[in-house]
Amino acid sequence: MLIDAIVSGRDVLGIMPTGAGKSLCYQIPALLLPGITLVISPLISLMKDQVQTLNQAGIHAAYINSSLTENQIAKALQLAARGQYKIIYVAPERLETYHFLEFARNAEISMLTVDEAHCISQWGQDFRPSYLKIIQFLKELPKRPIVSAFTATATAHVREDIACVLGLEHPQTLVTGFDRKNLSFAVETPKNKAAYVMEYVENHRADSGIIYCSTRKNVDILYEKLLAAHIAVTKYHAGLANEERRQNQENFVYDRCPVMVATNAFGMGIDKSNVRYVIHYNMPQSLENYYQEAGRAGRDGEPAECVLLYSAQDVMINQFLLESKEQNPAFTKEELETIRERDAERLRVMNYYCLTSNCLRKYILNYFGERSGERCENCSNCRKEFAETEMTEEARKVICCVKELRGRYGINVVAGTLAGDNRAKLREYGVTSYSSYGSLRELGERKVKQLISQMLMEGDLTLTKDKYALLKVMPKAEEIVDGLRSVMVKAAKEEPQKPDSFAGGRRKSDILNSKGLELFERLRNLRAEIARQEGMPPYIVFSDKTLTDMCIRLPFGQEEMLAVAGVGENKFKKYGERFLEEIRAYTGGVKEKYYFGSLQEAGGYSGAAEGGVKRKAKTEKVAFVINREQAEKFSYAEKYLAPELAEKLNELRDAESVKKTSGAEIFSRAQEKGLAKEVYADGYRRKTVTEKGKEAGLFIGSRLSKKGTEYEDLYYDRKAQKMVIEWFLKEEAVSCRER
Repeated sequence: MLIDAIVSGRDVLGIMPTGAGKSLCYQIPALLLPGITLVISPLISLMKDQVQTLNQAGIHAAYINSSLTENQIAKALQLAARGQYKIIYVAPERLETYHFLEFARNAEISMLTVDEAHCISQWGQDFRPSYLKIIQFLKELPKRPIVSAFTATATAHVREDIACVLGLEHPQTLVTGFDRKNLSFAVETPKNKAAYVMEYVENHRADSGIIYCSTRKNVDILYEKLLAAHIAVTKYHAGLANEERRQNQENFVYDRCPVMVATNAFGMGIDKSNVRYVIHYNMPQSLENYYQEAGRAGRDGEPAECVLLYSAQDVMINQFLLESKEQNPAFTKEELETIRERDAERLRVMNYYCLTSNCLRKYILNYFGERSGERCENCSNCRKEFAETEMTEEARKVICCVKELRGRYGINVVAGTLAGDNRAKLREYGVTSYSSYGSLRELGERKVKQLISQMLMEGDLTLTKDKYALLKVMPKAEEIVDGLRSVMVKAAKEEPQKPDSFAGGRRKSDILNSKGLELFERLRNLRAEIARQEGMPPYIVFSDKTLTDMCIRLPFGQEEMLAVAGVGENKFKKYGERFLEEIRAYTGGVKEKYYFGSLQEAGGYSGAAEGGVKRKAKTEKVAFVINREQAEKFSYAEKYLAPELAEKLNELRDAESVKKTSGAEIFSRAQEKGLAKEVYADGYRRKTVTEKGKEAGLFIGSRLSKKGTEYEDLYYDRKAQKMVIEWFLKEEAVSCRER
């Protein structure tokens, strides 16, 4: 769609996840259009990587940036003027220089492409004022070229900004979705983050990975620990000299040091395909930043892991970093205040991600405006079992405390007060004499903060939009105080998983048998040798996925090699025979089975062109289901609340292979079937029953809270209980999956 639109002369805006082929959307039209395509790119490393990949594919491309001397730049512009290059990558700062502007005025510029286009928006997570120079540059050209803009992470607000600020004319817009299905997400809260990372990296010695830290100090400490453990590691942050940063980045890209410990200044321009894990040692400042950084894993489409190590201290560190962030003097006071509010809101959203008990993938996708199912079964929350606990009384105490403190303090003080902490600051504020002090001592400060976070997400509490972020009570919270609504909190039943047990994807060792793995290592060594000879990263020669597919297919000739995923005519011409020779030498010209199972049993490995082989996933529990025999043992009652009904159903299941259901899931199904609704009135949320629901046996009845307050809730009578059982019977569950 986007390629056709560009070729027809139309502006485009493409929002596509990392690894989805954004570059192809402007590179292919660049070859078809008559003149030159200029690509505005934010980082030198990104330009170099793209140009190297294009040149390897036989496409003449160049970059112009500060890494070149003035003589080299002049030479490149001369060659470009003669039609030597179809694609030229350039930094936005270069657009206003005299020599480049003169070149552009006299050259045939068919298209101007803005890569990482979110940088042009003040609402983007990485706003760069230099991107605003693009508009002036376009005005200086004798003829306006086609303008195309691409980015991986952009909310609806940012997308609108990109189109307006760049002046896109009736653009063809495509949002392909933000989901990276090969990425597995996890949030863990280890007591010792450094020990967690050491164990994780030790268990993944054969893999390449990135570990992001929020401060240089953490980078240096973690780097030294890994180095002492004889891990091939390097580091990257702004405190290193330019040459050292360049060398360290090169060592990582070329797999000389497959593990990189870095601040978030690293990686935006890195297209390293075989990064198998990204660990965030500290929580990032926004979900946009997190998803972009996590997205550097698994760019080859193979399974990869994204682990965020969370602690409450991360929030305070990020608040400090935001408050001390250098602001652009060109902004007005009002604009600076808007930016501060935006940053604070992003940090809150990021913090909620770390605390949610719901599907992590769904949380990310919903943030970017994409609807998704309830569970992805490929994140730490979906793999955990949660127990639902009623915490209505505890929520009332939180509300009372915030009111008693008159909304003058933030989360830390409120949580510390409720937990009865004896730190000096609380004594200084005088909160130790308040009636709320220590009223939730049995929960502990961490669980109190989790409850507060849920109440913030539910809209019962709010934080002021300033740097102090004070807790305030919202009107709808009175529904809890008056006993009109209960508060249910989900908490994980098991301890956080250890690094070696976290595995959302399937690894190549699950596909290849011992002979296959041995051949894979020989092919990888050959790839490294070729990369050293040609001075390029190994993944540009062939990706790990391509090498794995070679081990599966065992090609002995050109035709068979061209059927391997990632091997085209150009790549075969350059490297094909050397890899064929290695395969023939290892196999002795005899085709054997170098992988487990059959192609069909493995379920379609992504690297194979026909049917392929897929790595076998470990057996996981299926969604809640029961059979007829189990259903007959159900203990009926006059009425059940949804959580009570779920508890009775869970007693019937096969606990070894079937996950639990919950009251929330039962109510959600009732909503889907039009039996019940959740309505908001006067700031309160209430459950109601439709006429169809009444006929099915659902009704609203009264119940008492722990304090003896009477309020209404949704009940299921015997008829409704039988209906709910029918929802979960195995026969229907199978047909649903087939549909």
